[in-house]
Amino acid sequence: MPRNRPTRFAARSALVALVLAVATACGDAGGLQGAGPTETAVSPDKLWPELTPASRPAYEIGEVNREVVKGVTVPGNDILDVDPVAVVRKEIAQSPGDYDGDNGTYKQTGRLMAECGKGAGRGRCPVLQPYYRDLTGDGHPEMTVGFRLMPGRTTAVRVYTVEKRRLVQVMGWDDAVSGVELAGRSVIIRSPSEVAGYEYRLQWTWDADQKAMLLTHDEMLRTGPHTKTTKTPHPSPSGRSPSPSPSSSVSPSRSASSPSAASTP
Repeated sequence: MPRNRPTRFAARSALVALVLAVATACGDAGGLQGAGPTETAVSPDKLWPELTPASRPAYEIGEVNREVVKGVTVPGNDILDVDPVAVVRKEIAQSPGDYDGDNGTYKQTGRLMAECGKGAGRGRCPVLQPYYRDLTGDGHPEMTVGFRLMPGRTTAVRVYTVEKRRLVQVMGWDDAVSGVELAGRSVIIRSPSEVAGYEYRLQWTWDADQKAMLLTHDEMLRTGPHTKTTKTPHPSPSGRSPSPSPSSSVSPSRSASSPSAASTP
């Protein structure tokens, strides 16, 4: 059956447009262009091959931070039932000289623990609101706790998991903190640098063999315009002081007044 006139006219117009487009493309000087010669790949130069490779680290910084929290049990194996304030009190009890009296390094933290009656993250309590996320991949959440070490500006960051109804600390670090993030199976801590326009970024990732979170990344990143500085560079990561103690969504703490309900930060 022959097509009607409007259909033939439309087909003829489309054919003319196609021919013009091809002709225009043939006269176009565009397309792929060379970016110039490729730089020759250079392999790294190995320095001082005569040196005997080291077999042990120069500094012991507690790379595997794993410790059972004594005196805290988890009867139902549910870490959401663990009181983060009680956990911090247990840590403080291990080093009372750092928190008690007028000469304690963190004497203000020790005094303000009395303000934690309403729970973590409330009022003047130095224990920050805990967050819950599966960091080990076993389908159960871990608890990330932070508490301020005062009168200074240092923050203690801890991660806890549950094993056979026991609470186990699997990561700990004290530092001046710019921010803390949970990403995948990792905890990321950002800290200020003495070099203007830069910050430190440290990342701990769960290691199934060590059953702890290991420091897998330690880098210095630019955060602003470059500015010269005459300050002494920050010591290397190995010289930093480690902590004093040996589902993909982030869940904040549950309200202290209602242990079964999740609160919003």
